[in-house]
Amino acid sequence: MRKLVEADFNSRDTLMLARGLLGKHLVIRSEDRELSHIITEVEAYDGPEDLACHASKGRTLRTEPLFGSPGCWYVYLCYGMHEMLNLVTGPVDYPAAILIRGLDAVSGPGRLTKRLGVGRRFNSMPANTETGMWLVDRGLPVEEASVRATPRIGVDYAGEDWANRPYRFVLEH
Repeated sequence: MRKLVEADFNSRDTLMLARGLLGKHLVIRSEDRELSHIITEVEAYDGPEDLACHASKGRTLRTEPLFGSPGCWYVYLCYGMHEMLNLVTGPVDYPAAILIRGLDAVSGPGRLTKRLGVGRRFNSMPANTETGMWLVDRGLPVEEASVRATPRIGVDYAGEDWANRPYRFVLEH
């Protein structure tokens, strides 16, 4: 078992990093328990040219975490009701992130954050045990044949070219 740290996400190859998160464990600690779930679905958002990425509109107070250290969380409110959990990839000042869309216990990014109690208190925080939410590689083998790449969900606003790119990765059972 190995905790994943900032150096594991310090790369401009966000698609490779997104695909590599499948089969890893998202661990969250609350006051009385520690929950660990296998990541089964992710989406990549890769830089300022990616029109589906929040950074395509420029650097703002909301998007500042995207430009920060790799291995930090970017948590934002979507549609005024759903928190979205993203892991920032690097390097610093290159705005890219991976949306955690599904776990072994829950599908859908809004349901996932609600079930785990993830809120904006994690925004800009490093993914580590000190902040209470981190990633662990427990050596679960993920065969290439069990990974499906599809277009991202809900990004039609980005235009056909960006909306249809296979930046969503799903671990099939």
